[in-house]
Order: sequence, then structure tokens, then C-alpha cells
Amino acid sequence: MADRATVETWIVAYETAWRTAGTEQLAELFTEDGSYRMSPYEDPAVGLTAIGKLWERQRDGPDEGFEMSHEIVAVDGGTAVARVEVEYATGAEYRDLWLIRFAADGRCREFEEWPYWPGQPLSAEEAQPKGDR
Repeated sequence: MADRATVETWIVAYETAWRTAGTEQLAELFTEDGSYRMSPYEDPAVGLTAIGKLWERQRDGPDEGFEMSHEIVAVDGGTAVARVEVEYATGAEYRDLWLIRFAADGRCREFEEWPYWPGQPLSAEEAQPKGDR
């Protein structure tokens, strides 16, 4: 069972790990067989090695300039939802919903992002030219 304090601690540790060189801290955040899905329609990275490779591809390194804020929206049993906002030093920004499923030891066993950014189409249909719908 997760509570708001557990989720808060996990999110802060996630941001700290993202800002830290290497991927050693992932073992404190995710179970050995944990999964990380960058969006609801993407195949997940499964296992610490795969999650580490995904992180190294996605981030610019420990000096990446960004500010992150979050709000825990819901916690039910071992599942939490958080709204995360990120503003990069480059001016890019996005809002994200995180679906986090925790194992009994407090580490994440399933992580799924629902990212949105300015100008992103609301649906796949909107992303297609009107003549192709």
C-alpha cells in the first residue's frame, strides 16, 4: 500500500535520480522487473537495464536545465497518479500525468506517462490532415 508520503518521497527521488549522472539510483526507484512506458501507446522498457538505457537516451545529463513541479492527484492502494509540469531552460514545457504502481517494498513496478505539450494534437485523428480522416 502506498500513501501520499510514500508517493511524494518517490517523486522527489525520481527527480534527484534524473539530475544525477549514471543510472545506479534506478534500483532504488524501480523493481528489477519494473516497466517504464513513455506514453500509453508505447511498448514499455522492462527491467532496470532497459529503463537505464531509456533514461540515458532521453535526458541531456545531470546539468540539464529544467524546473519540475508536481501535484499528487490520487493514491489508491498501490497505485498513484501525479500531475507533473516541466519547464526547460530552452523554453520548452510540458504537462504530464504519471501513473505509478508500487510494489510492496515501495519501489515502482509499473510507470506510465501521459505527456502533453503546447500545440500537441488532442487525438490521432486531429494529427491527420482533414482529407485523410
